[in-house]
Amino acid sequence: MLTRELLGEVLQKAVSTGADFAEIFAEHTKSNAITMIDGKVETITDNYLSGVGVRVYKDLKSAYASTTDLSREGLLRCAENAAYAVANGTGRLDFRLTERLFGDVHPIKVVPATVPNAVKAEILRTGSNAAKAYHESISQVQGTLLDIDHNILIANTEGLYTEDRQIRTRLMINAVASKDGENQSGVQSPGRRMGLEMFDEIDPAAVGREAARQAVTMLSAGYCPAGKMTVAIENGFGGVIFHEACGHSLEATSVALGKSQFTGKLGQQIANPKVTAIDDGTIPGAWGSINIDDEGNPSRRNVLIENGILKGYLIDRLNGRRMGMEPTGSARRQSYLFEPTSRMTNTFIANGTDDNAEIIKSIENGLYCRQMGGGSVNPVTGEFNFAVTEGYLVRNGQICEPVRGASLIGKGSEILMNIDMVGQNLDCGQGMCGSLSGSIPTNVGQPLIRVSSITVGGR
Repeated sequence: MLTRELLGEVLQKAVSTGADFAEIFAEHTKSNAITMIDGKVETITDNYLSGVGVRVYKDLKSAYASTTDLSREGLLRCAENAAYAVANGTGRLDFRLTERLFGDVHPIKVVPATVPNAVKAEILRTGSNAAKAYHESISQVQGTLLDIDHNILIANTEGLYTEDRQIRTRLMINAVASKDGENQSGVQSPGRRMGLEMFDEIDPAAVGREAARQAVTMLSAGYCPAGKMTVAIENGFGGVIFHEACGHSLEATSVALGKSQFTGKLGQQIANPKVTAIDDGTIPGAWGSINIDDEGNPSRRNVLIENGILKGYLIDRLNGRRMGMEPTGSARRQSYLFEPTSRMTNTFIANGTDDNAEIIKSIENGLYCRQMGGGSVNPVTGEFNFAVTEGYLVRNGQICEPVRGASLIGKGSEILMNIDMVGQNLDCGQGMCGSLSGSIPTNVGQPLIRVSSITVGGR
């Protein structure tokens, strides 16, 4: 058992060589995943992860060690290893661990672990069967229902002692449509910072039908032409463009080291005045929300860009030291195996003032991106490349035939300036974001936007 007395002893060991700060992050996480193929359960997997990480600072030098040995001896050994990695003198800090309660804005009504797997499987089967029945060309449906119960404890030499419990649920349906030896897939994967009450607001059958609709639509689509175009990007997962092309460049992980296109640009115009972008970890029930970050700071609503002006960065403790700025509740990590760093939570472009129908009508020749896929970005230069998983040509202000094989290619700083219309139907999509501190749940979002000019890659 990790008593406060033991935690205090471990923290003192961590600063015993002269460090000026030490932190303990303890975790116990259990997850359950049910996978299904064509309505039949394929696997049921239960995972348990438990361990402790010890982080030590000496000025701007940092060391991190982790262990699964939760005995007193194991924890002291872990702290000693971290201590000698940053300093070799002697030291001691005076502190008293005092519990802090930050509250919980994500009350759980149905804890997934209390629900039989048979009940969960029926939820998944409902989505799978709806996808299979959507159209005769649907050849296979794969589905997963995942629930995670993530429990953390954080203590440090500033006297902080706090705990949090994070429960998340996610449904993923992948439908494959086939014709004449060709396959196209459609994917839907809603998730929430909720228990199984998530399905009070999300219909599994509707999720399945939407995945199948996308697959069937793309099966009959021709290839997208290439070139500079005016592009409309739909809400929800369309926000992955801002998340990847711009959001990562606003994380102190890059900014503090001068490896960001936006380093040193606070107060400057970096986007069209119609663009306001926010990272908000306090949204009740949202997939990327947190009560506290993984350094024990309360979650915040951080305005990153306001009317085109850069207002702030996402900052963790260590990079805050480098920058001379306070943390913003943005330190996150996949598990105790990772040292935390600045990461996004729920990141979105806020609603604008443009009428959504007028956005489409304003495009003479261009591309409407209804669904976005994955891609890659260089945070130093902001250069990106993203796949369009469901796209349509636009002619004379009308959405026309579907096209496939499209990709959006550009630079974050340029696309921000070229967003010249922002609609009013803000929605978010759910994903997993990978970076230095592992893979974490994040929301991406926006209303319908228009990019006046961007390079579209075709076949």
